Amino acid sequence: MAAHRKPTPHPVSGRTALTLALAGAAAATVFEGSGYAEPHLTPAQVKARADRLYQEAEEATEKYNGAKEETDRARAALDALRDEAARRTARLNAARNALGSVATAQYRTGGLDPAVQLALSTDPGAYLRGAALAERVGDRQAAAVGAVQGQLAELARLRAEAAGRQRDLAARQAELGRHRAAVRARIAAAEKLLARLTAAQRAAYDGSATPSAAPSGTAPRGTVPAAGPRAAQAIAYAYGALGKPYVWGATGPSAFDCSGLTQAAWRSAGVSLPRTTYTQIDAGRRVPRSALAPGDLVFFYSGISHVGLYIGDGKMIHAPRPGAPVRIAPIDEMPWAGATRVA
Repeated sequence: MAAHRKPTPHPVSGRTALTLALAGAAAATVFEGSGYAEPHLTPAQVKARADRLYQEAEEATEKYNGAKEETDRARAALDALRDEAARRTARLNAARNALGSVATAQYRTGGLDPAVQLALSTDPGAYLRGAALAERVGDRQAAAVGAVQGQLAELARLRAEAAGRQRDLAARQAELGRHRAAVRARIAAAEKLLARLTAAQRAAYDGSATPSAAPSGTAPRGTVPAAGPRAAQAIAYAYGALGKPYVWGATGPSAFDCSGLTQAAWRSAGVSLPRTTYTQIDAGRRVPRSALAPGDLVFFYSGISHVGLYIGDGKMIHAPRPGAPVRIAPIDEMPWAGATRVA
């Protein structure tokens, strides 16, 4: 009889199944996003992560600036080629029209044998003089045909080059879009992190970026003389930019990114600097940190992604990051990369 008894379920198996089912549902909720909780971060950790994101944003900004320069050059080259092709096309059309008129005249008179034309002419002498002229015109016509053929070949070359420039421009624009997206994504991530801070904590974080100003009513001067009058002018411009906002890709006069500020400062002194940090560092003579003079460009991070304008006493004026206006800061607040003396 015992052999035919219905098996009794194990007392744990039902609970186990229920537990697994609940666990699976909970896991599904977590990974769907609504139940996912990001780890708690201290204010110091938030600041460190935000600093890193802003640094990555600045690296992407400098790449964006370089890509924008290349895009602008590619667009200008394409526009120049299109203008030249339009001029060549107009000249070609004029030459074709001239040849067409000659060909029409030849068709109208060329059906008669020259001997018959001479016989029918009321003025054989004039005909013979005209025939000699026609031969010379024929030579010039042949040269005109050759010129048209040359223009056709040149126009085809210009159009092929323009097509290549168009492809290059499209590639540059795509690269520009990638860098723009990278900048925006990192700034948005940094702002999301900083939103975790209290108002007081955020004020303390942004407080390190409070701008400093030169004494009211006096021209800015450091305790160390500038490297020259142009350097002094660049420094004066930078002092005038204190408090203006950081905007990535901006070159002034109302907003700046880091390389945009140094470029604008030196432009005010009549010196043209390249647009990006990694090209500005090669725009002058390298100087060691121990020999810095006001007006020198000072660079930071291993990727040469940040630049400021040295003003003496171990300080610089720079555009730090989004949310932090142009300010005076010590040059030892970031990892040192090098310095360049422009003029």
